[in-house]
Parts: sequence; C-alpha cells; structure tokens
Amino acid sequence: MNLILLFEEDFLPDGRQVRLTGRRLEHVRTVHRAKTGDELTVGLLGGRIGSGRVLRLDKEALEMEVALDRDPPPPLPLTLLLALPRPKVLRRTLQTAASMGVKRIVLLNAYRVEKSYWQSPMLGEEALREQLVLGLEQARDTALPEIELRPRFKPFVEDELPALAGGTRALVAHPAAAGPCPRASEEPVTLAIGPEGGFIPYEVEKLSECGFAPVTLGERILRVEAAVPALLSRLF
Repeated sequence: MNLILLFEEDFLPDGRQVRLTGRRLEHVRTVHRAKTGDELTVGLLGGRIGSGRVLRLDKEALEMEVALDRDPPPPLPLTLLLALPRPKVLRRTLQTAASMGVKRIVLLNAYRVEKSYWQSPMLGEEALREQLVLGLEQARDTALPEIELRPRFKPFVEDELPALAGGTRALVAHPAAAGPCPRASEEPVTLAIGPEGGFIPYEVEKLSECGFAPVTLGERILRVEAAVPALLSRLF
C-alpha cells in the first residue's frame, strides 16, 4: 500500500482529521510500522493526494491530520475492452489496469469465455471495487476506474462499440495479426484483448468492421495478466 486511500466517511467533524480501522489500520501497523508523528501518503477517493500525520495509532484505530495538496497522476487515454477472464485472473488484471491508469474497462463476452464466469461473485460491485482500490493504492492514484459489463458480444459490437471507439485509435490484440502493436501512441486508444486462446476469426472480423486494426506482440502467446501490462507499456 503506497497510498492510504481515504473515503468521505473517514473524516471526523472538523474535516481535517480522519479515523481508520480494519484493513488500512492493520496495514499501517504491521507493514508501515508507523508511530505517532509519522507522515504517510494519503489520498481522497476521487480527489487530491497529500500527507497524513499520525496523531493516534493503536489496535483500535488510526487517527491522522491530513492535508491534500496535489492532483493524482493523469489517466491513460485508453478504454480497455477485456474478454472476461476467469475470476482469479480478473482480480490480478483489474489491479494491474487500475495501477497503470486505465479509467474505463468494459468486460465483454466472447466465444472462448466460459459461461460460468458471468455467474462469479467477483462481478459484484463491491468485489470489483475492492480490486480497483488495491490498484489505486499501489500506484498512488485516487480516480476510480469505471467498469461496464457486456455479456452479449454481437449486440455490444454492433450497437455500442462504434460510438465508444469513435475518435480513438482502435486496436485488437491478436496473435496472428500481421502488424506489430504500435509504440508510444499520440492519440487516445480503444484496445480490445481477447480471452485465453484469443478472439475467434468471426469476432476479429466484427471488431475489424468497427475499425479495429489487429496487432500483435509477436509469436509468443501471453496470458491475459501478462498481455495487459505488456500492451499498455508499449502503447504509452
């Protein structure tokens, strides 16, 4: 936890002090090993970043006086379309995407996505939010990404995707693509990444009809949690 993420309900009536319990308290006690008078990096969800001076720290609570004086890192100019991976992979991928600055993620269906994945408790609002918060804490960010669920591939691609990707450089990661993934894009990007095994030809064709250019990272087939940071770091 490189940043202690604060929520509005953490603030005491004076508006300058916060009181934390639970996971964040235990992390500060056991990992940061802070003591009274220490300063920790904090940030308000959806707001600014600053420092928190420890006023009290024991087994019951952490109390700090906070000053928020700077903006969070700028977001990546990217929308990520991600074929829904299995729940354990989804947890890691969401944390990675959030820590790298992705602010809009669309989880979509594909032929090779197991139907059972859409029934996972991992897709609950609180479960998704938990993984995004962990990613923000890692990267010292406060802007929570938006996640949209699209369990029907064809209606989404035909009815929504053209407008969603409009005005951006639209790319679909595909191992068999002829061209390499571009480097250091100077324009906003909409990036589609398929499931393990990739999108099937029909899906690549439908994405291509929406203006998506197939690109590759080479001959090696990467797992989703490896492909996401590899592609993002190459693009930005």
